[in-house]
Amino acid sequence: MMMNRLNPCISIPFGLSTDEFQDLIKKTKDWTLMHGGGIRSKNNFSSDSLTVVPFTLLPSVFPKNEFLKAVKIQPLLNELMHKVSRDHEFLKSCLKKTIEVDEFTRKLFTLYETVREEGITQRMSLGLLRSDIMHQMDENGNNIKQVELNTIACGFGWLGILSGNIHRFVLQQLGFLDKLKMLPENNALQGLCLAIIKAWELFNDKNSIVLIVVEDQSVNICDQRFHEFELALQKPELCVIRKTLTQVANEAKLTHSKDLVIQSKRVAVVYYRSGYSPEHYHGEIEWLARLLIERSTAIKCPDIQYHLAGTKKVQQELAKTGVLERFINDPNEVVEIRHIFTGLFSLDLDQNGDNAVKMALDNPENFVLKPQREGGGNNLYNDEIKEKLMSCINSKERSAWILMEKICPPVQQNYLIRHEVESKTNLTPCDVVSELGIFGIILCDGDNILLNEQVGHMMRTKSKSCNEGGVNAGYGVLDSPFLYDDSSDL
Repeated sequence: MMMNRLNPCISIPFGLSTDEFQDLIKKTKDWTLMHGGGIRSKNNFSSDSLTVVPFTLLPSVFPKNEFLKAVKIQPLLNELMHKVSRDHEFLKSCLKKTIEVDEFTRKLFTLYETVREEGITQRMSLGLLRSDIMHQMDENGNNIKQVELNTIACGFGWLGILSGNIHRFVLQQLGFLDKLKMLPENNALQGLCLAIIKAWELFNDKNSIVLIVVEDQSVNICDQRFHEFELALQKPELCVIRKTLTQVANEAKLTHSKDLVIQSKRVAVVYYRSGYSPEHYHGEIEWLARLLIERSTAIKCPDIQYHLAGTKKVQQELAKTGVLERFINDPNEVVEIRHIFTGLFSLDLDQNGDNAVKMALDNPENFVLKPQREGGGNNLYNDEIKEKLMSCINSKERSAWILMEKICPPVQQNYLIRHEVESKTNLTPCDVVSELGIFGIILCDGDNILLNEQVGHMMRTKSKSCNEGGVNAGYGVLDSPFLYDDSSDL
């Protein structure tokens, strides 16, 4: 596919002297850090220090119509994920081959089967979801294509808002006040926290608490803490505590009525910002903590069913012809959802899997090889695809992966600002590509949907030469969309 280019929102370079440009960068870094744009170092972790989160100096352009399409479709995706999560036979059929070879997914599925056989204690479910998409330009014009749909620990509710504020500050500093209207409103943090509060209220115990399950070392601390601060702002009487899975195992108990109790308080809502990666489970004790939570009356965000519904294998199965109709009755809605899917292929040991392997080996540059993992840094590209597939070409191991057609977003120029980079390096713009995330909330009581909305967005951008895009994983940087109707807006 040929590479398409977009003009940046402001002509680059934009007429500042070297000293003026370096001063703008320093000022914007300070503004960002002083307004909640901090991150902790992975390599030199300290709970007492923050460095500025990486960001683009300018907002990246994105077609307005495609942005609005992504916003409009999010409630449909929320409903789809809820229905998938409640379909035991579908989850089982999707994951039956994966769990034979992927230990982490097998443990999650075993946990799911355990609580299902015992009887689900809490009918209510809460989903804070994020659909990640890319803009692709082809012979059919502008289109959005889904990268993945995240159902657990969906981050950047706060940092997505902050990104837009950074760019409002930069545009104001540069005197482009007429451009500010091109930055869309973003209330992701408020909407995500509203859903947690609604769930807490439905639990109907004013003395109950919200438990946030976190990593041993929280690098993305500002994004996490601002959720807590927003909960306190919207509901001052609500108590929030943070615990790791290890601490939950050591401190939490189940009562005879299966209430989850920690620090002598009933837990109304458990909100996971951890638990999506094998590294969060140091041993059996953390798995027992997860099981304890799942057995309880607490409303889980997400529960184990939602977690499994967000796996790559389920995403791949949903893209098959005729599968969406199992969950969505309206033919027009099926078409809308299917239109954002890109090519997704099983690698099972059958004829279809063999065909997908051949496609990948013949043209690895056209695909991404994905495991059942979240958090960034897990996918394989180019020659890595060939090496991996050749190593397991006749093994069940290949069933643990899916093959996805690579999305080719248009390239534009921007400045990537990182705390460790010398200012003089920042003077050079680079070719970048962007990924947009749309946040959705869904709160259900069994099959009864109580709340289903789109609530905001975030954007990550990376150098065109970089495959992975996760900010926490160290590849991408924060960005925000600059919406245009056509090229005359730029």
